[in-house]
Amino acid sequence: MTDTPDEAMALLEAEDRDRALSLVFAPQKVRADLAALYAVNVESARVRDQVSQPMLGEIRLQWWRDTLTDEANSSSGNPVAAALLGSIHRHDLPRAAFDRFFEARIFDLYDDPMPDRAAFEAYAGETASTLIVLAATILSRSDADRIADAAGHAGVAQAVAGVLRLLPVHRARRQVYIPKDMLSAVGCSTEELIAGSGEAPLRAVSAMVAFGREHAKAAHEHYAAVPASVRPAFLPALLAVPYLDRIERAGSDIFNRPVEIGPLSKSYRYWRSMRG
Repeated sequence: MTDTPDEAMALLEAEDRDRALSLVFAPQKVRADLAALYAVNVESARVRDQVSQPMLGEIRLQWWRDTLTDEANSSSGNPVAAALLGSIHRHDLPRAAFDRFFEARIFDLYDDPMPDRAAFEAYAGETASTLIVLAATILSRSDADRIADAAGHAGVAQAVAGVLRLLPVHRARRQVYIPKDMLSAVGCSTEELIAGSGEAPLRAVSAMVAFGREHAKAAHEHYAAVPASVRPAFLPALLAVPYLDRIERAGSDIFNRPVEIGPLSKSYRYWRSMRG
């Protein structure tokens, strides 16, 4: 497959520009397969916005789990699902990883706060880190076996930056992704974080930024050993540090407006990372 499916690419262009831009740095022959993988991530992330209650969201996520993990199921005319099923077959992607991915996404449907750091790391591991590993498998199955540590830390750093960028959305939904043990350590309640005013929420954001930096540093230490063939899988996650830098500088604005990185800056960072 050499052409990127229109539906998958449209989703990425609209809702995940970081991954859409990274496709330019992947071999053309696998861009469509990567786009399908990343588009399913977009589909799962927006389930909450498409349903009126969490149980309906669980039913929708279960449809994705059944479709991608059970040979007896079909894509039922969904073009993104059909594209990813083709990718799964071409690259022998582990279906169990998708099952765990959609199981982790159930957390997004509810308003329960993230209980602790370990729970956040597990959530990020089954979502962001799993996407890196699956993308690497598409790029080079033999080299994908060598990136577990780098992918694990990079995925957590990416997830930290992601939830901090989405603070305005999460506040409106009354969702809390900053771990409760971290909030307690800095003297911030979940209600104060949702309110987004005062010093306590800023301390919580600072603690979360430090948490993300720890994992970004660990990922960087492993990145030098990542084979060039699978580096395109890491590009979106490598934006975690510049996002965290901008989040730190934004101060209280982070509660009302997500920070951004311009496309030219992203492309330059991707190019530099591929050369490094």
